[in-house]
Amino acid sequence: MKLFITGGAGFIGSNFIRHILSLRKGYKIVNYDKLTYAGNLANLESVAAHPDYSFVKGSICDANAAEEAMRGADAVVHFAAESHVDRSIYEPAPAIDTNVTGTFVLLQLARKLRIERFVHISTDEVYGDMLPGAFASENSPLQPSSPYSASKASSDLLVLSYVRTYGLPAVITRSSNNYGPYQFPEKFLPLIITNIFDDKALPVYGDGKQQRDWLHVEDNCRAVLAVLERGRIGEVYNIGGLDVEENLTIARTLLRLIGKPETLLTYVKDRPGHDRRYALLCDKMEKDLGWKPEVPLETGLRQTIDWYKANAKWLAGVRDGEYLSYYEKYYQNRDSSLRSFTHRG
Repeated sequence: MKLFITGGAGFIGSNFIRHILSLRKGYKIVNYDKLTYAGNLANLESVAAHPDYSFVKGSICDANAAEEAMRGADAVVHFAAESHVDRSIYEPAPAIDTNVTGTFVLLQLARKLRIERFVHISTDEVYGDMLPGAFASENSPLQPSSPYSASKASSDLLVLSYVRTYGLPAVITRSSNNYGPYQFPEKFLPLIITNIFDDKALPVYGDGKQQRDWLHVEDNCRAVLAVLERGRIGEVYNIGGLDVEENLTIARTLLRLIGKPETLLTYVKDRPGHDRRYALLCDKMEKDLGWKPEVPLETGLRQTIDWYKANAKWLAGVRDGEYLSYYEKYYQNRDSSLRSFTHRG
């Protein structure tokens, strides 16, 4: 089978490519990635010379380039996205362009090239803010709160419309907060880990009591592979770690595991429209595909800490000028940056 994988140089996409190549014979992989700030070919150094792997640089919004790269593929696994909520709040256009228009371009090409299976990777954030104790099923209403989550909900609905109207053989996965090796350090967990290493303040939004369902990326890769190979066309599959914890609890756990004091915790102004709770029901994945998460949260956190410790060169490579500019804008000058776009009636 020939797989066309978008966003394969990113965090989840690169883990998925290494996962496939380590487990399956007979899969040919084309990694199609624009290489934005979050796409990094260093994530794939270990498989760069693999005979079943190739890389093509390109944008999913470029129909001609994407068609040339996709031609001959049997299946598409669509990871590519502008995925950071804060960035989408400051600058919504890239999220809309990539996540909505880019998905539309791929769907059109999948029809034209008669792709046999289209796996669209989405997020639990499309369900929006869950009430205390509540869990979202695949049938829960979509109530996105940010430009990012709204763009993903839009792309989900586009995919489902192509299944219904055109008979496109597509499936959707919606996963909870992924963590693990190779995650760009703008996201909460690697940001906290790397700041602890440097004895820097740990920025905690608001009161830190936002609840997230934490999923190790290896568990997500196993789930996506199961959906690719055995998922039912037209279905949505929730993929969660079944470990719902407050952000503040995660930060304190990381401090304990690394051996640093809680005086590093620093509370910063909350994100506009910040959802308090995400949590998923994943019964369909277990019942239909025999999948459930295997990596306990503390075990996964220890493994992730060890990976960042052992990969200082990789970390230095991604914490370059662009990252430093981002960090200054979103954290060091957070109040003034938030004031610059918040409507003041």
